[in-house]
Amino acid sequence: MKALVKTRAQVGLELKEVPTPEPGPDDVRIHIIKSSICGTDLHIYDWDNWASHNIDIPLTIGHEYVGTVDKVGSNVHDYSPGDLVSGEGHIVCGRCRNCLAGRRHLCHDTLGVGINRPGAFAEYLIIPVANVWPCDSKIPLEILTCFDPLGNATHAALSFNVIGEDVLITGAGPIGLMAASIVRHTGARHVV
Repeated sequence: MKALVKTRAQVGLELKEVPTPEPGPDDVRIHIIKSSICGTDLHIYDWDNWASHNIDIPLTIGHEYVGTVDKVGSNVHDYSPGDLVSGEGHIVCGRCRNCLAGRRHLCHDTLGVGINRPGAFAEYLIIPVANVWPCDSKIPLEILTCFDPLGNATHAALSFNVIGEDVLITGAGPIGLMAASIVRHTGARHVV
């Protein structure tokens, strides 16, 4: 399959032919239809200080995407080939104290799609079924690719009771703008 791969510790990516991954028993293989570019992808492309200290190469990047189920593992019964899906890009252990307490975002063994494991700038992506979510085909694909940053904005915005409060959002990128909209919608008094 074709994939955009970070192959060298320098600016750029390469379009490479890589093996098509096979799903494990609890995995779903997604045929990627559309993906979005995240700021993290730009850091990796530019090979800045953060990327040089956090990314092992070679690596297929990308973690904002939508696609269709192509193949499922033997233990997967909730999805079938052709289903429109996206997924949570933080792959957690599911066994640690934080995961078992419902605080998956605090798992110390988290692996990021397109950061610590192969990403979505490829024809196919493998993720655990627990990370897959169904998508409504009435929603434009361009919007469905933005569910990952929307999830980050929602998590940040709803971490506090903002009803009647004044809220300052620092950063006017996509996540900051989404967070501002969410806190305004949930009842913040003034949003700056």
